[in-house]
Formats: sequence, C-alpha cells, structure tokens
Amino acid sequence: MKTLVWVIGLLCTFLTAQADTPKKTPDKDRYGFYIANNRNWTRIPFQLHSNLIIVPVRINESDTLHFILDTGVSNTIITDPSAFRKQLLTVGRKVKLSGAGEGGSLTASVAIENSLSMGGLRAAHHNLVILDEDVLKLSEYVGTPVHGIFGYEIFANFVVNVDFQRRELTITKPEKFKYRKGKGDRYPITIQNTKAYTDAFSVFDGEKTMPLRVVLDTGAGHALLLDRSRSTAAMPLPTKNIRAQLGRGLNGIINGCMGRIQKVRFGRYELDNILASFPDSMAFGMKLIDMPERQGNVGCELLRRFNVTFNYPDQYVVMKPIKRLMRESFEHDMSGMELKAKGEHYKNYYVDKVLENSPAEMAGLEEGDELMFVNNNSVNDMTISDIYKILQKGEGREVSLLVRRNGRLIVASFILKRLI
Repeated sequence: MKTLVWVIGLLCTFLTAQADTPKKTPDKDRYGFYIANNRNWTRIPFQLHSNLIIVPVRINESDTLHFILDTGVSNTIITDPSAFRKQLLTVGRKVKLSGAGEGGSLTASVAIENSLSMGGLRAAHHNLVILDEDVLKLSEYVGTPVHGIFGYEIFANFVVNVDFQRRELTITKPEKFKYRKGKGDRYPITIQNTKAYTDAFSVFDGEKTMPLRVVLDTGAGHALLLDRSRSTAAMPLPTKNIRAQLGRGLNGIINGCMGRIQKVRFGRYELDNILASFPDSMAFGMKLIDMPERQGNVGCELLRRFNVTFNYPDQYVVMKPIKRLMRESFEHDMSGMELKAKGEHYKNYYVDKVLENSPAEMAGLEEGDELMFVNNNSVNDMTISDIYKILQKGEGREVSLLVRRNGRLIVASFILKRLI
C-alpha cells in the first residue's frame, strides 16, 4: 500500500468529552456513544483503503458517509463540508485548529445536537467540528469518498477489536469484555491527550537496540514514523533513503525521508526490514512541542499484521499476529510516481508526482497523465489501492500503462525497481 500519513490526531482537544449515562436511559435522552437496544456488543464492517480503516456512518438523516477511524482524534471532524450543505445544522461557534503540516491554522465551525449511527453504535446530542473547506482532500489520496474522521470517543468508552482479516470491528462494553490468552498478548498502554502510548516497542538499527515510546495510530497508513527532532536524534537516518511527500496533516503537506530499519520488536514479536518515515521537523516535530514525550508512531501498515484489541478503559492493547501477514515484506512504490483520484466516484486516476531518475520518469510519464489501463486491465475496474499493489511488488517485473495526455493516448512501460 502506498505510504500515507494522516496525523489529524494531533488536533488539539478543545471540546469536553460527554459523560456516560445509565443503561436504561431512553435513547433520545442519552449523551455520547452507546450501543443500541442495550446490547453488550456490536459488530461493524469496514473497508481498508490505503491502510486506513473506513467505516460507514450516518449523521442525522444523511445518506451513508465514510469516516476514517482514528485512535487519537479527539472529536468528530467533518473534513468535507459539502456533505452537509443540505442539512440544517445548529452551529455554535468558530474555532481554530492546528496540527502537523507546513501551513497555518485552519478555521472550523462547531455544530451541536447531532445524532450519529454506525451499525449498532449510536451517539446522541453529539458535537461535530466542520472544517470551513476541504483542505485535506482525503478522498483524492485514498481513492474513495472520505467525509470525516473520528475515533477517540469510541475507544475511550468501549473495548474495540479490529479484525483486519475479516474487515470487521467488534465494539464491546468494557464491563462485558474478558481478556483471555487466546486473544493474543497483552501490553500496557498509557492514554495521554487522547493518544494511546506504549513502551513495548524497540528498533534495531544494525548496531544497537533502542527502546521507544510510540503512539498506536490507526489514522496513519504507514508502518512506522520516527521523529528525529526528539530523543531519537541519536538514530541516524538510513544511508539509503529517498525524499518523499509522507502525507497530509491538518495544516498541509508533510515532507521528509523514507528509509529502512533492520528490525523492530513489538513485545515478543519481531518484524524485519521495516519501512520507516522520517518527517521534517518543520512539518512535524515543531508542531508537537507541547505534546507528551514520544519518539514516533505505529500505523496500520504494521498494525494490520495483527488482530488488535484496544482497551483504553483498562489501559492495555492485545496483539495477536496473523501468520501469513507477518511474513509479508514491507514495500514502497517501485515506479517512482504518486497518484491522485478525481471524478465523481474517485475512479479517475492521475499522475500527481514523478520522482527524479525513477522508472516512471525514464518511461516518460508526466504529472497530469491520466491512467486508462494498467497491464491491459482497465482502471475502471480497479481501486487506487489495487494499482499501488501492482507498483510495489515484484522488483524486475515490467509494468505497461496506457495514459491519456492532452487528448492523446500514450503507452509507457517500465521495469519495477526497489527505490529504498
């Protein structure tokens, strides 16, 4: 999967979490999230796009919307305000938001007294933070409609199991959840500023093992991000690295480098040859000066190799490895081009960036080229994740593209080459 970093969870917490209510309170009088019909648990299907958990959500009387489930984002954020143009919302006040990225702060509106449903999970009298404009354009990078981000309020009040194989969430009342060894190994976490921190992580750079404090971040598509502006400054940047646009934060693009770490250990589990992102301090580290000490975060490219259960109320996480995925290598795009999805259903794919001296550049591909066929397969039948899977596996394999440029059809072929 293409490496994407969504660090929206860096958003400052500025709304007070709403309290739980007694079990038998009528639904219309409840506050915050609850499981409908007084059930103890519920299952919710999700899609995995670009290593991000996308869940179906309805707000008030809306059509089905699609939200990223982020372990650390403090409030329900509507990133695409156009989804609510037909709704009459009760808007309270304006707020300023700040987070990672190289831009300035953003403005948003707080809409109060909303209802939310996600499968059997409900929320009443719910506050929404609505960005004034869709500056993130998450849909273009994920390749499917994305209307918002939420998470912490769910994780804080329930035990959440993420089954990446079945693409299914199981949400359980904390008092009804019982840990058993068969569910996996249990590791302690600490919840600070809505984020889940763990010390059960270390990296080996070829010379020494370094224990790290990391955030567990389902709102990030990468495997591992290391913040060298903090105490990991002693860890050298890998000799072989590339400059890359690592993703987008609340305040714009996050630039940096990508390289490989020889080995990482999560508890007793080891993973080799990990791709790691090293953001520029201007885009990342300097925005975290008031946050708790941590050296990086672990995203879904690594987490998806486990069945993961988050228990924020009792402050632990359960990790059960998925054997076939533990053997899967960590790969980056081998073409040297980045794509962006456009169109009504985000099914039109365009070359957004071409890396210098990469196979894509050598083949003559240019920014703005529209993909029509990949290896004789129409892109109409493919997601952007499907295309990236082709471009990141099989070094030495030839890939043929048919692209449209200024009304002309052009065939371009190149040999995949591991750039990192």
